[in-house]
Amino acid sequence: MEAGLSLGKTTKEVIKNFSSLIKQIKQNKKGEFFMTPGVVKEFLGFFEGEDLEKAKEFLSLITIESPDLNKTQFSSEIFKKIIEDIRARSYRGLNIAEEEIKESAKRFMNEKKLSEKDFQIKIGEFIRRFRERYRKATREGFLDSVADFEIIVLAKQKEGFLVSTDEGVINWGRIFGVKEMPALIFVKHLEFVLRSHQE
Repeated sequence: MEAGLSLGKTTKEVIKNFSSLIKQIKQNKKGEFFMTPGVVKEFLGFFEGEDLEKAKEFLSLITIESPDLNKTQFSSEIFKKIIEDIRARSYRGLNIAEEEIKESAKRFMNEKKLSEKDFQIKIGEFIRRFRERYRKATREGFLDSVADFEIIVLAKQKEGFLVSTDEGVINWGRIFGVKEMPALIFVKHLEFVLRSHQE
């Protein structure tokens, strides 16, 4: 649903145009499209009402498949990198927590006694800022869900292209040695495949 796919300005337009493109690709036997159950669950979470029905129609064109996690083997070097990354992110998160606690303590030192409501309003500012900074430090650019990992493994097993706008999925897909198709050129690539077939 990200901007840049050139498939429309609304979610409904994107789903409709993408479904049409996939149908043509499949009819001409020029490609197959896969998603894991975990990614499907995340995908459906963005829709409701009429848009949910359109999303389900779109999914009817996709092969939903779980990777065989017992079949694919990866270098232990990759898992070393994951552990190092987790440790570094955890440390950054702790530092951010300390900074926010100190900042809020300084702010409240000179405050007169606040009512519970006023306290919640004032502390809410720090909690919101802390959550945002902590999320960026510990999750941005990382594999932060099983669904992210599974889609990488499935792409590896299918020897297919990994297509995502998630920075963490792309970064770790590269580390795992998976072929990728940048989302910005994905649609252009599919259109080129169709044109080549028609010529």
